[in-house]
Amino acid sequence: MKLRVLGSAAGGGFPQWNCNCVQCTAVRAGSPNHRARTQSSVAVGGPDDWLLVNASPDILTQLQRSPALQPARAVRDTGIAGVLLCDGQIDHSTGLYMLRERGTPLPLWTTRPAHDDLSLGNPILRVLSHYCGVAWNELPLDGTAFTIPGVADLRLTALPLDSKPAPYSPHRESPVPGDNIGLVFENVATGRRVFYAPGLGEISPAVWEAMSTADVVMVDGTFWTDDEMIRLGFSQKTGRSIGHLPQSGAGGMLEWLGRLPATTRKLLIHINNTNPILDEASPERQAVEAAGVEVSFDGLEISF
Repeated sequence: MKLRVLGSAAGGGFPQWNCNCVQCTAVRAGSPNHRARTQSSVAVGGPDDWLLVNASPDILTQLQRSPALQPARAVRDTGIAGVLLCDGQIDHSTGLYMLRERGTPLPLWTTRPAHDDLSLGNPILRVLSHYCGVAWNELPLDGTAFTIPGVADLRLTALPLDSKPAPYSPHRESPVPGDNIGLVFENVATGRRVFYAPGLGEISPAVWEAMSTADVVMVDGTFWTDDEMIRLGFSQKTGRSIGHLPQSGAGGMLEWLGRLPATTRKLLIHINNTNPILDEASPERQAVEAAGVEVSFDGLEISF
């Protein structure tokens, strides 16, 4: 069983198309300390059939870079057995449009709130009904484990997270359970587990339990500091206010990750272009690595 990182950046990618911050300027200039990244998505399974977790706007580029997801068993074929969305955000759902040429309805797993956001606020699912169509499956939020037909030996559990729904959601300022989820991937053959949460605003007891019992933890790496976007003049909102726990500071992600067992593999994903950890020579990156935490990159593969 493998988890392949298709994209490791936050919304907008790295570099972001209209951003001239120090980070984006450096990667455009070919800095050896800055690695370009597409928007956050992973695939789980293998060797031929995979679950796509989040469909980013960069999905075509990501698939072209991932031959394993194109097993070529027929004239028209794909290794994508199904798609699961952690939320209804644009950077996790727009790639569904690029899968419209599928010959049969696209198997899709989301929570009810995410389904509603993508049917009403941003009606991607209604648009797809004019193409391949969607075979929707509602994700259980009561701790019930489930499987994805076609992906052998993979068992999943979804956990509601304390975060925020998409800006076009009717309850943007009044979040409900299921707006955003974390996932436990379990290889039933080995019993090994991965906890995955690219958008994580708070460590609840249930989330901490999932992190503490996982062999691999891959979590929100959006911002280094809570006021990052404010200091740089890009926003008036803190990271926590939009559902992202920063890495640094009291109660930050690094502090939480430091409490995990020494045997746990720890990684950050969904990294914003403003985050200094993208500079591999920065003090912030060195602090992350000194804490035993990895920074995900496009193409990274983890066996579990």
